[in-house]
Amino acid sequence: MFKMGMKQAVSSYVFLLQRLHVGHLDAMVASGAQTIEIFAARHHFDYTDRGGVKEIASWFRSNDVRATLHQPIFDANTGEWSRHHQPALNLIDVEKSRRINAMDEVKRALEAAEQIPFESIVLNLGTSNDTWSERTLDLSLTAIEHIKAFAHPLGVKTLVETSPHEVATPDHLLEILRVGHFDTVGVCLDTGHMNLPGRGGVEAAFAILGDRVKEVHLNDNHGEKDEHCWPGEGTIDWKLVTAGIAAITNPPICVLEIAYEPELTSAEVTKLATKAFETLNK
Repeated sequence: MFKMGMKQAVSSYVFLLQRLHVGHLDAMVASGAQTIEIFAARHHFDYTDRGGVKEIASWFRSNDVRATLHQPIFDANTGEWSRHHQPALNLIDVEKSRRINAMDEVKRALEAAEQIPFESIVLNLGTSNDTWSERTLDLSLTAIEHIKAFAHPLGVKTLVETSPHEVATPDHLLEILRVGHFDTVGVCLDTGHMNLPGRGGVEAAFAILGDRVKEVHLNDNHGEKDEHCWPGEGTIDWKLVTAGIAAITNPPICVLEIAYEPELTSAEVTKLATKAFETLNK
C-alpha cells in the first residue's frame, strides 16, 4: 500500500499530441494528481513561448499542485508532429555538435523554471544505439554535471531515468552517480522500461536502486516493447511495484506516464487516471 504523504502524479505525456493548456492541467488534477509532470516538447509545451509559459505558471500559482519537468527528447525542428517520431536529442551522443544541441535544448526548457516552480527534471541518458562503455560513462558524467549546475540555481533537482538500453540500467545509473559523487542526484524508475527483455524486472530494479528512487513512472506493457499502457493492461505485477514503493524511506512521486491517444478526451483521461490511482492504492 502507498505510504501516507506520497504524491500521486500524472504526466502531460498523455496529451502529447496536443498543445498543453490549463484544461489539461485541470483534468489531471481532477483524477487526484497532486503533482503534474510537464513533458517538454515544443509542439506540446513550448518552453520558448513566454506567453504560454506565463499562462501555465499562473495556473500553478493559483492551484495547490506541484510541478516537475521531463527533459525534451524530440528535435524542435521536426515539423509536423506524429507519434512515429523517434527521440532525436541525446545528451551523450557520440557527435559533439549533437550533444551540444541536446544540452542547449534542455537548458532552454529549464529556463521555464524561472516562472513555473518545477521541483525536478528527469533526464534520459542515451538511446537504443548507445552501449555501456568508459566513453558513455564519461559523457553521462559530463551531461549530469552541466545540467545539475544549470538547474540548481533555479531550485530544480536533477533525476536520471532508467531506460530500456544498456547505459541507463539500474546498475549503471548507480555506477554513474557513484563515480560522479552525485549525492544529490536521484533516480526516476520507469516500471515499463524494467519490464522489457533483459532489464531484470521491476522487483530487482527497486531492490538495486532503493532510496535513490525519487520518482516512479507508472506504466505497463506486455514485456516486448515500450507501450506506456495504463497499469493493469500489461504483464507487470503491480503488487511488486507497490511493495517496492512502500520500501523506500522517503515516498517518491509516482507519475502515471501513459501513451498519448488522439481519441482520448480530457474527461476520459480523468476517469482512467482516477481508476488507476484507486487500483494502485488498494
